Formats: sequence, structure tokens, C-alpha cells
Amino acid sequence: MKILFVVSEVEDLVKTGGLADVGKSLPIALKAMGHDVTIVIPYYQQLAQRFNAPDYCEKQVLFSGNKAYEFAIKELNIENVQVLAVDYPEFFDRKGLYTDDYHAYHDNAERFAFFANAALQTAKAVSFQADVIHCNDWHTALTPYFVTIDNSGFFTHAKTIFTIHNGAYQGTHKFSDIEYLQPHYQLHSQLDGDALNFVRMGIRYANKINAVSPNYAQELLSPLGSHYLYDEFNRRRNDVSGILNGCDYSQWDPAIDENIVAQYDYSNLAGKKHCKNDLQKNVGLPENDNLPIIGMVCRLTEQKGFAFIMPILELLLRHQFQLVIIGTGDPEISDALRNTAAKHQSKFAFIEDFSVRKAHMIEAGSDFFLMPSLFEPCGLNQMYSLAYGTLPIVRAVGGLKDTVIDLADDPESATGFVFVEPSGEALLACVERALLFYYESPDVFESTQKNAMLSRFTWEDAAKNYEGLYLGAL
Repeated sequence: MKILFVVSEVEDLVKTGGLADVGKSLPIALKAMGHDVTIVIPYYQQLAQRFNAPDYCEKQVLFSGNKAYEFAIKELNIENVQVLAVDYPEFFDRKGLYTDDYHAYHDNAERFAFFANAALQTAKAVSFQADVIHCNDWHTALTPYFVTIDNSGFFTHAKTIFTIHNGAYQGTHKFSDIEYLQPHYQLHSQLDGDALNFVRMGIRYANKINAVSPNYAQELLSPLGSHYLYDEFNRRRNDVSGILNGCDYSQWDPAIDENIVAQYDYSNLAGKKHCKNDLQKNVGLPENDNLPIIGMVCRLTEQKGFAFIMPILELLLRHQFQLVIIGTGDPEISDALRNTAAKHQSKFAFIEDFSVRKAHMIEAGSDFFLMPSLFEPCGLNQMYSLAYGTLPIVRAVGGLKDTVIDLADDPESATGFVFVEPSGEALLACVERALLFYYESPDVFESTQKNAMLSRFTWEDAAKNYEGLYLGAL
């Protein structure tokens, strides 16, 4: 199949989060299966500075109202997958992708409404007549709409897929502020007051809708988990499915990881002890082989479960273990964590920072990884943790439920600890259960670590499932 993959970021080119991981890994896996894949992204300032790519073809023009939007198309490459970048400096020659570090750009809706259509014009310009147009998150959610109204005949046989990576971010903006869309009078009936919700448009116009884990798809089809779009999802219920993201084990494998002080694998865990001591030393905690370490690497946001963590943190720190949290985000959360860490310097280290090396150090040096999310469409950190024999402590939501097997549910196959109730009390009970297991059953703990390390969630499997989704749409 010919697959046009429309996305706002791609790892190794430009990245702000997990969307970029998918933007790189899935097209590469689909290409390896023999499909013809072209990625389309915006030509951001970061790309221009790094690559200074030449024009790939003649300039293109889109017209909307009285304004002409002339843009160039640049060609990049990621592991032999063609990447075409839409170069419209007025929208994309900026320091950040979506923000100026402090605030979202006021014209994000305008920028990505244009990009959603420019991606299609790019395919026309290079004569890439796709069978499948795969769109990702709110930034590209209008592409299926533009396919529907296109009268050129170029996309007559194309089917559109809209993947929701995080349904909480919906791209809701005042329609009157989106100059590019003003001539589209048919959109007036799609508004809430004067607000256009991009994700709602993706759900309405795409041929198939999917989420990044089977369980998250089920949550989107429920009143509680649908991010206030239940009626939209329910109307398209037969077209909604979930496919679990893969994990890039070339970057997350303790046997070859150059970011950690000692390599190890499931047949010999000796190196993990050295990683533990190195983590303790680096974050300023006492070196103690006998104390379990619970690690956490995340954005400091409500989504990541801090409403559950903060009320029980002092109670939790009465137990015999060490806690390491690394992340940036909400200043109120970081202030509270910093104050608590100052009172428990021998037990709790909080580092307001992020680096790839520190993330790898925590995964390798911790015994448990804390991920008590309010919601988690797929999650990658629990997959990294499993690969490093660091047992995840997670809430039974989204992809966390799909990837972690609780000790109480299946002791033979267990890979971590899972709680259900969205409360601090339930989290506390789950952590206490994990600590008790560590102290009372060291032999079984090690076999559970090995179970975790042998579990695999590959992009090859994900790509096969997406191939099935594409064929179903066609």
C-alpha cells in the first residue's frame, strides 16, 4: 500500500513528546513490511537550522478567501523513509513547535488547519497517490475533512485513518480566529458556539478512528473516559479500535545501554545492583543495596497521578525505601515535591530536570517504577521499565492496563503491580503491597523481574495491526 503519514513531529528530526516516537517508528516498521510510506511534517525552524534542506519540487500555492499561501516542500529522510516538510515560514519559522516556551502560539489553529490541507497538496505535488492517509492527533485532524471536500479526483480511492494519541488535547479554538477556514461555510454547522474542535472533526470525517492502546479505545467509548466527546465516539463506535504502540528496544535495552554504568540482561541481573548504587550516588541518596528504590520520570502534571501521590506522600515515606522523581512541569507540584524532599533527604530525591541519561539511570537503578496515571493512552515508561526489570506500579488505565500483569491476578506471569481506584489510598495500598513483596519474597521478586524483561511490545507487531486496520478501511 501507499501510505501518506501526516504528523506534527518525528523523533530524530524534531520532538516534544511521545507522538514523535510513533512518527518515526511506525512508518519505519511499515516500510520494512514492504509498504511505500511518505511522512509529511511542517518544516520547523529547528529542522531548517539542522538540515537546511533544498526545495524538493516547485513551490505550491493554496488559496483561501483572498489570501494565497505559497509554500515550499523540502525533502528529508529517516532510515530510508521519505519525509516531506511543508515550508511556510510565517507559520513554522519559530523557536518552538507549539509554544514559545511559556505560552501556546495564539494562531496554532490557523497554523495546523493550513498544515492539514498543505499535507494533501504536498502529496499532489509529488504525485504520491496514497491508498491510506494516516493522520495523528489534533494537529492533523482536519486532513480527513479536506480529503472529503477535495474535488480534484486525486484522493477518490484514498481512505483516512485518524489516530488519537491523547484525547485530552483536542485543538478547540474560536472559529472566527482561524482565517484559513473562513471560506468553509459548511463548518458553521459543526461549531459549539464559535468554537471548532479539531478532534471532533477528525472523528466525524475519518474512515477509521483508532487509539494507541486497546483499553484506551474502550475508555474513549465510555462516558467517563471520552474527554467529553462520548456522543461523537459512540456514533462511530463500529469504526473505533485500539492498537498498542511499540517500544524502541534499540534505545531501551539494558544489555547494550551506554547511558548506564553497568549493562545486564534477564539471565544475569548483577549489573542492576551497580546501576542502583550509581543512581543513589548521582541523586545524593545513601548507598544501600538493601533498600528498594521507587523511581518516577514524567511531566509534572495532573494526568500523571500527582493528585493521588501528594496526599499520601508523607505516609508513604514512613516506609523503608528510597524515592527518586525526575521531571518538570506544574510549579505547584514541583514546589511541593521540593519541600517534601528537603524534609526527607535520606529517603527522597527530587530533581527538577529532564535528560535522556537521567531517565535511563532511573529505569536501570530503580526496583519499581511509579506510574499512577489519571489516564494514560498508551504509555512508554512502563514498557521501558519492564525491559529493565524495574517492576511498574501503575493504575489500570489505558495502555498501562494492556501491558502490566498484576501479581495478584497471575503470580506465574506477573510483571508488576496494578491498582484501580483513582485515589491516594488505593495507590498507597498498592505501593505497600509492592514493598512487602520485595522484602518477603526476594526469589519470587527476581523471577518477576525476569518475566518483565522477557515481555515485548514491538513496532513490528503494531505495524501488522495497522496493516490490518488499513486493509479494513480499504
